[in-house]
This record gives sequence, C-alpha cells and structure tokens, in this order.
Amino acid sequence: MRYEPCLHIVLHEPEIPPNAGNVGRTCVAIGAKMWLVRPLGFKLDDYYLRRAGLDYWDELEWEVADSWDDLAARLGRAGREPNWLLEVDGPRRYTDVTFTRGDVLVFGRESTGLPRDLLVASPEKHLSIPSRPQVRSLNLANCVALVAYEAVRQWGGVTP
Repeated sequence: MRYEPCLHIVLHEPEIPPNAGNVGRTCVAIGAKMWLVRPLGFKLDDYYLRRAGLDYWDELEWEVADSWDDLAARLGRAGREPNWLLEVDGPRRYTDVTFTRGDVLVFGRESTGLPRDLLVASPEKHLSIPSRPQVRSLNLANCVALVAYEAVRQWGGVTP
C-alpha cells in the first residue's frame, strides 16, 4: 500500500541495522517515508535490519540515495528540501519549532552525527533533543521517534 508521506525521515549514513529497522517501523506507524543515505553500515538484506522492522517492512515507503547530493536532487524534484537537521548540540530544541506535513527530518550516523558542513550551511535548521550532560546522545531510533511523534502531535495525531 503506497501513501503520501506525512514526513520524510532521512538517516544520513546509518551504521546500525536494528536502528534503521526500528526507524522503519516508526515510519510505517505514522505514515512517513524513510530515506537512507549511503554509505550504509549494513547491507539492505541484513537480518537485523529486517528483524527490527518485523513484518512491517512491506508497508514501508523507503528509498536509498547514493549521497547527500543525490538525496537533495531527488527531494528537490519532489518540491522538498531538508527542513530540519537534528544533532546533539543544536541551538534550538525540537519542541520549539512548528513542523508541517511533508517536512524532511535529517538524522546523522550513530557514531559521529551529521557532517559539520551541513550544519554550518544551515544553522537555522539545526535542532537538538535536550538531555543531561552525563549522556552524549540518545539512541538514533529513539530520537527519530521523539521528533516524529512531536510533529504528529502538533497536527493532532496520526491520520489513518
């Protein structure tokens, strides 16, 4: 079943297959599309990727982009561009912005986050999820769920 995505969730160079699988499950739950930007730290037929996504994988709208430039070109052809870049040290909290349907949320790789050049080029798009200093960051799949469900909350809930 194909649908018009309410959000576009981008995982930029993800490394851990269960994280991507869990993000895929979240995308199905809310009606978002998942984008994976190469290089990936796993194969697309990875057992752990599929296992984390359970039997929802067939319901997922998803694509793989070969690079950031490839992603930007493909989103641009669809009239979209990355709206929000989520990173540990963003100047604004994700709860302080208004999300709109069709927004593109970009999350970085688990070990290093997003490339600095992307963040420096668009500081107004740079958001964070606050946490205590004892924690470097939250799990990628948890971050996606927090921000995606905040967007959905702002719209009044998931549309079946």
